[in-house]
Amino acid sequence: MLYEMWQNFIHSLLKPVLLFFYFGFLIPILRVRFEFPYVIYQGLTMYLLVAIGWQGGEELAKVKPADIDNITGFVALGLLLNFGIGVVTYVLLRYLTQLRRVDRATVAGYYGSDSAGAFATCVAVLTSVKIAFDAYMPVLLAFMEIPGCLVALYLVARLRHRGMDEAGYMPDEPGYTAPARVGPGAAAQAEDVGDGVERGIEQELEFALEKQEHAEWDANAREKAPLLSRAILQEVFLNPGLILLIGGIAIGFVSAVQGQKVVHDQNELFVAAFQGVLCLFLLEMGMTASRKLRDLKLAGGGFIAFGLLAPNLFATLGILAAYAYANLTDTHFQPGTYVLFAVLCSAASYITVPAVQRLGIPEASPTLPLAAALGLTFSYTVSVGIPLYIEINRAVAHWFPSS
Repeated sequence: MLYEMWQNFIHSLLKPVLLFFYFGFLIPILRVRFEFPYVIYQGLTMYLLVAIGWQGGEELAKVKPADIDNITGFVALGLLLNFGIGVVTYVLLRYLTQLRRVDRATVAGYYGSDSAGAFATCVAVLTSVKIAFDAYMPVLLAFMEIPGCLVALYLVARLRHRGMDEAGYMPDEPGYTAPARVGPGAAAQAEDVGDGVERGIEQELEFALEKQEHAEWDANAREKAPLLSRAILQEVFLNPGLILLIGGIAIGFVSAVQGQKVVHDQNELFVAAFQGVLCLFLLEMGMTASRKLRDLKLAGGGFIAFGLLAPNLFATLGILAAYAYANLTDTHFQPGTYVLFAVLCSAASYITVPAVQRLGIPEASPTLPLAAALGLTFSYTVSVGIPLYIEINRAVAHWFPSS
């Protein structure tokens, strides 16, 4: 049995989509003078999100009304799990790394979300090895992207209430800058000068005190400001990636309801061309992931270990939770559904949460979370993780034969 698992694992590692990722990963290492045009990368990302949505919506039209309750419950399970994963990530990083608390909170947001690229790669691998999965999984991809954003924003809001400075340092962290205050020595100094100079100094002191009061008011206003501003809400719920995915689901669903004559021509674009576009996407992602590894030099061994090992913990948790849900609700999931759910739990965001960070958490490092999400976790997931999760699912299936 172990030999068969090993052979299946090795076989999955050599799928064409993964080979394109390895190829892209080598390009910066070999110092090849090649840059993937960014506009093409944007186009590939748009295509993949719409295509994933289209395929999910098309198959979603075939779901029986009696199964809607179970699908809704499964979505709720995914939301709760990713909330929990975000919190667990924050706690683990406290003991494994020396990161600032604001950076730990931001990284927790990345891991409490999911990755469309990892999801698309997993779909391609499952298709190539002929492992079936349920059609509504893109719906979970859309919803499970949201918890990480909310976890990061909540944790950072708590840090601000506890005195985090504008650079992101807490009072007990090296580098913290206390708010500027006017000392009592300045008033004593004013008494020893002439009347004219004294009046000037008093005016300066009054101006300084006034500025201090305004600064304190601004700080209080920031602390009392709504946790989710209009811009943040728009980025969380109306970000381009999420809208393209949901739009693809809706259009695919409506089209499939009208019959095969309507969807046939579009399937040539959104289904037949999917694998080829994904290969080009993974070529670029491999190059980006390879370059992002340079940002991990100062992060420490604990941070690197987390980025490589924690996804296995979260993926296994996802598989076990999905099997438990299937048995408790008497729901039958296809084998690939457990693997896709594992990827949704274990992968880290590199599209939505960075945009939310740019708007709502400017104090956090812009490089460390992406270095972990792309350089470590994405690289690990698409190269080793997906084949490993397939084998973990096969092993766990022996414990839950009824599902």
